[in-house]
Formats: sequence, structure tokens, C-alpha cells
Amino acid sequence: MLVNLINEKKNKKITSKQIANLLNTREATISDKLNGKSRFSFDEAITIQKVFFPEYKLEYLFKHDE
Repeated sequence: MLVNLINEKKNKKITSKQIANLLNTREATISDKLNGKSRFSFDEAITIQKVFFPEYKLEYLFKHDE
């Protein structure tokens, strides 16, 4: 589960639908990735960070919590 990304997404009021639109994928796919059922690709992570969270490092946003 990507707790940091989920929390920062909530803080900035960014929806999973917005991220899905950015990555040209389904909202359910984003939900699966946020919840640890699958993983974001490196390119997807960079895109999300650059567009929505430029003030945070990738290592922080995409740290997996068990």
C-alpha cells in the first residue's frame, strides 16, 4: 500500500480519476496500484510525481508500506 501517496493525494484533493486520466488507464487500475495489488511502472511514477507532486521525492511518494 502506498500510504504516503494516498495521504498526499487526499491532502491535495487529487482524485484517482485524475491520475487515471493522466496515465490513460482505468480508475480501478489506479486503485489496485495504490492498494498494492499491482505496481506503478517507473515511468508512471515519474509522471505522477512531476504533474501532481513536484515538491516530493519519488522515494517518499512511492514507498511501499506493508
